[in-house]
This record gives sequence, structure tokens and C-alpha cells, in this order.
Amino acid sequence: MHRLIVDGRDVAPVEVADTRRTRSKGLLGRRGLDGAIWLAPARQVHTFRMKLAIDVAYLAKDGSALHVSTMSPGRLGPWVWRSRGVIEAEAGAFERWELRRGATVHVTSPAAVS
Repeated sequence: MHRLIVDGRDVAPVEVADTRRTRSKGLLGRRGLDGAIWLAPARQVHTFRMKLAIDVAYLAKDGSALHVSTMSPGRLGPWVWRSRGVIEAEAGAFERWELRRGATVHVTSPAAVS
């Protein structure tokens, strides 16, 4: 399982969606999420047909959080040109993880966790 690292702290498990199919599905149809999902590449996300509000962080190539927000269902997020990927989690998770604009975020590979 991949892990989400925020400012050097291991905060949660993270699913990786790095194919067209897994990115397009994302969190659609889910009623909850244990941890987060990493969509890469991604410069914009939406919450159409979603059942829950989500926290969203757009990340630069170096892992710095460019834009962080909470999105209600039925919304279209901003297009963030410098974004190379997006982290999504249930609303409220980023506050617990202290993931805010400017934070450094990394996703570890399963081999790095063992």
C-alpha cells in the first residue's frame, strides 16, 4: 500500500490512480474513503455525481501544494496550470493532516514502506 507523506509525516494510506480509467473513476460512487487518492497527472477535478464532500490539493512537480480547498458534490474545481497531480480525501482530512497550501506532499511506493 502506498502512503501519503505531508511535511515529512506519514499521515494516511493512499490509492494511486495513474491510468486514464482509474483517474476518470476516482471517487465516483464511493460513500467514503480510508485515506486518500492520488490522481496523476491532473490539473482539474470535479465532484459531479459524487456522494461526499472532498478535500482537494493540487500539487506541483516538486510536491508542493499549490492550491488546497474543500469541494461539495456537484462542483468543478479550478484549472491549475502548474499542477502535476491532485490528492483527494474526505472533507476534514486535510485539517487533521495539516495539509495546506505550501505543504510538501509525497506518495511513497509500497517497497519504501516495508
